Amino acid sequence: MMSSQLIAILVLGGMFVVATMLPINIGILALVASFVVGTFVFGFEDKEIFEGFPVSLFITVVGVTYLFSVAKLNGTIDLLVQGGIRLVRGRAILVPWVLFLVAATLTALGTFTPAAVALLVPIGMSFAFTYRISPLMIGMMVICGAHAGAFSPMAVSGALVYGIVAKSGLTISHATLFFASLGFNLLLAAVTYVMLRRRGEESFDDRPAVDDAPSGGSAPAGGGVATEVRPTTRTVTWHQRATLVALVGLVVGALAFHLQIGFLALAAGAVLALLDRANLGKAVEGISWPTILLVAGMVTYVGVLEHSGTIDWVAHGAVGLGAPLLVALVLCVIVGVTSAFASSTAILTATIPMAIPLLLTGSLPVAGVVAAMAISTTIVDVSPFSTNGALVLANARGVDRNRFYRQVISYTCVIVALGPIAAWAVLVLPGSF
Repeated sequence: MMSSQLIAILVLGGMFVVATMLPINIGILALVASFVVGTFVFGFEDKEIFEGFPVSLFITVVGVTYLFSVAKLNGTIDLLVQGGIRLVRGRAILVPWVLFLVAATLTALGTFTPAAVALLVPIGMSFAFTYRISPLMIGMMVICGAHAGAFSPMAVSGALVYGIVAKSGLTISHATLFFASLGFNLLLAAVTYVMLRRRGEESFDDRPAVDDAPSGGSAPAGGGVATEVRPTTRTVTWHQRATLVALVGLVVGALAFHLQIGFLALAAGAVLALLDRANLGKAVEGISWPTILLVAGMVTYVGVLEHSGTIDWVAHGAVGLGAPLLVALVLCVIVGVTSAFASSTAILTATIPMAIPLLLTGSLPVAGVVAAMAISTTIVDVSPFSTNGALVLANARGVDRNRFYRQVISYTCVIVALGPIAAWAVLVLPGSF
């Protein structure tokens, strides 16, 4: 008789097949599957099924997209884009690297990765739309930057991993984990930049880019990427000044006081919208409801898988394979695939302890295995089912949503398929000989 866990995995695969072949939001399928599988396969009560619903992620995406919808309507986003142009002396194509460095600095200093991405992605996506730079490239480079600094001793993920390893009696150098993640994500960002920098125009739909372009900033006509643009001088309205103050307050609240960024963004957006009565009703239209539905449904279903023990069932099956090198590889792949649909922090907490018995044998390099698993868990957060990927999908402007979703999924599949293997090959394999 087929096990309940195997049925749940097959249902997950079936959802992807159906959503690929038919124009239906996979979040709807996932919510239905959460109820059917949770109730009839695992015998869960409704309350147990709802436990997996990502409330924090829901608030974050709603709040951030609402606030930046208000900022777009009153012209503040244009001001920020122009500021970016001045920062790189008119070379628009360098902005992705500025965003990478800012994201890395924020997370290295202790900002939670999704918070850094939430702050930077809306600005980057507006910039991509205005100057016909690939939104996929900009979004992925922001995420790479956030991951590059995510394992410093001051970062949330770094402190978590160091603590887990220390409890086992093993040791790992802070510098080893930090620079391994920094180097890996820097390389990934460079490859992404090279591969996608010339693919800006084809990412957008057929609408002209200039409806949002700052007057005088030369968005390219008829194709190509604007690599040289001239910032314009424009009058700043009191609405825009208020919005800039609100954005600074958002940064301070999230970074200095560790307040929930979604609630902060909702509060700031509501106040600004009330001050701008002309656009009050339009701001809600900027909330990315399809993305929210997609992410909420998938994360809820993965929550059912976690609560039922399906994730542990797969992980323990991998540990039982025997050969240490092979086990390390399989663990990297499993955490990578799982983290594409679930919280990276939760996956790190659950899976690194599984590798401790293997590391205590002394047959594999401790730092290499831990770093490889940490990197495998985080680099797949480009997935549209994770907070970071969802923010990229939700804030993309001027794109065909279905086509952009397929682009993000394709990029994610490449990262999930190759990233964990590359991390294992670079960090674990050499130290085992």
